[in-house]
Amino acid sequence: MKALRLTLESFRFAWQALKANLLRTILSLLGVTVGIFAIIAVFTVVDSLEKNIRDSMNFVGDKVIYVQKWPWAFGGDYPWWKYFNRPVPTVREFREMQRTLNPASHNGIAIFAATGGNTLKAGSNSLSDCAIQGVSYDYRRVSEVPIAEGRYFTEQEMKSARNVAIIGATIAQNLYPGRSALGQEFKAKGQRYTVIGVMTREGKKLLDTPSNDTNCYLPFTAFAKIFQLSTNGMGGATPTIAVKGRDDDPGLLNLEAEIQGTVRVIRGLKPREEDNFALNRPELLANAITQLFSIIGIAGAVIGSFAMLVGGFGIANIMFVSVKERTNIIGIQKSLGAKNYFILFQFLFEAVFLCLLGGASGILLVYLITLIPQDGLALFMSGARISLGLVVSVVIGVLAGIIPAILAANLDPVIAIRAK
Repeated sequence: MKALRLTLESFRFAWQALKANLLRTILSLLGVTVGIFAIIAVFTVVDSLEKNIRDSMNFVGDKVIYVQKWPWAFGGDYPWWKYFNRPVPTVREFREMQRTLNPASHNGIAIFAATGGNTLKAGSNSLSDCAIQGVSYDYRRVSEVPIAEGRYFTEQEMKSARNVAIIGATIAQNLYPGRSALGQEFKAKGQRYTVIGVMTREGKKLLDTPSNDTNCYLPFTAFAKIFQLSTNGMGGATPTIAVKGRDDDPGLLNLEAEIQGTVRVIRGLKPREEDNFALNRPELLANAITQLFSIIGIAGAVIGSFAMLVGGFGIANIMFVSVKERTNIIGIQKSLGAKNYFILFQFLFEAVFLCLLGGASGILLVYLITLIPQDGLALFMSGARISLGLVVSVVIGVLAGIIPAILAANLDPVIAIRAK
């Protein structure tokens, strides 16, 4: 109880000292405020950019393996000439994979193809630059199709190549303003299609990546009636086969090996022949993004630390001045029986108080900035970054105040009382 009472007393002395020199306290806070603001602002922007980019790339799905002609690559030289003559996945290969792959090893297998720059018309309304994508029945298992109104395709609609469509929110708004799009018809490539579903609005993305807002899904069989499927990846719509992995197979290594063996058998490759296909996984993209933003985050932390260093020196300087001004009071306290640790905590708490107030002010400024609407970039500040800012403030307070506090605690009471 005595230790607790002395600790609270140290807090009270520290708070009184800060209030007694209000102007000096505010000026001292500025250095720490700027430092914490710089660090937390950098991390907030980096976190927000990374999240927005990941959200912009969510169309590639999660735990999905794509069978394609071209392998994904990030940085460095790309040996395109090795892949130029590869065949593209076909519907026949998709059917064979459906029949051959072990159903227990995956959650779905789909084939899809897309073309951009299409114009959709409904009466006197039209919308250009739309993407039309043909998908098989299990596509919704591979990639999210967020339907706000209506429903997904049925197997019968897929098999019979029915002219039905699921459209994005922007398409629905432009073709059928002020009314529901469900059951309405539109024309594309000379064919009439009936709307059976409208997808949830996604809004503007940070990157210029495919958006469901201007996307139109058709059954793959209906898509193949109006678009030529590419055989070499150079002309027409290029099909892609996608296999969704199971949640209990985090590495997807077994599924990847099974797909590789299955496609090699389907294409009749000999044991010594190289694969003439690529198995692409979104994890490669996610790892590239994580690596990039880790480097940016480190660079930002180094830059912010210089501002924090200046703030720390400012706090230390103020604490040395505070010790000199209160030397006489320290001597009186020690002559009345105050222990060294009481004096030490008194000044150490004052330094930590200063840094915490400055840090909280810097965090508050960053939070206020996140409330400002940004076009295409949603800023957010996580609890982890708030905690980081407060912890850094405490550490800087301890480092900046420890030496002045030790000097104050070790003063001789007789000499201190006589000081002017």
